[in-house]
Amino acid sequence: MRVEAVIFDIGNVLTEWQPEAFYDRELGEARRKALFAEVDLHAMNLDIDAGALFRETIYDWAERYPRWATEIRWWYDRWIELASPRIEGSIALLRALRTKGVPVFALTNFGKYSFEEALPKLDFLAEFDRHYVSGVMGVIKPDPRIYEMVEADCGIAPHGLLFADDKAENIAAAGARGWRTHQFESWQGWARRLVAEDLLTEGEAGL
Repeated sequence: MRVEAVIFDIGNVLTEWQPEAFYDRELGEARRKALFAEVDLHAMNLDIDAGALFRETIYDWAERYPRWATEIRWWYDRWIELASPRIEGSIALLRALRTKGVPVFALTNFGKYSFEEALPKLDFLAEFDRHYVSGVMGVIKPDPRIYEMVEADCGIAPHGLLFADDKAENIAAAGARGWRTHQFESWQGWARRLVAEDLLTEGEAGL
């Protein structure tokens, strides 16, 4: 059966998401390790991905850890730097698929409110046919329910969906439901998979 829709994760597929690298640049590795050892910033971000308020959650955590208040607030104040650089090759693939008339969806662990703030800053987010955002849906990958919700909403059978994500656990959960999957490592590898699925030619995929 031909792929009926292509689904992109966002972080580390369309834009880099490496908060440690940002903090290493700003603080140096030793201080970054001290910060992350004392403050579970990834747990804070999971709260946001699950639907918590964006700025308010981060600023509340900053108040809880006054020694690191400025650095914690960077998670909001300098968020676009944390979510950089863009992966232009993947963005080009998204646009090439749209040009060919292939439906493209986003399925992302992303806060409801942070996604709203990201929309005007990351132009490609507006180019998806459908957005499946964990903070809106109330469930986070790799919980099987999020994949069920996508299927129910789009009406496409699992084997008609091709999903790219950088995390093995998210790929495994989608594959368990019968989705076609691709664990993202580079835009070129993703491009080759789209060519193999006869969705793009090599030229269209930038290869």
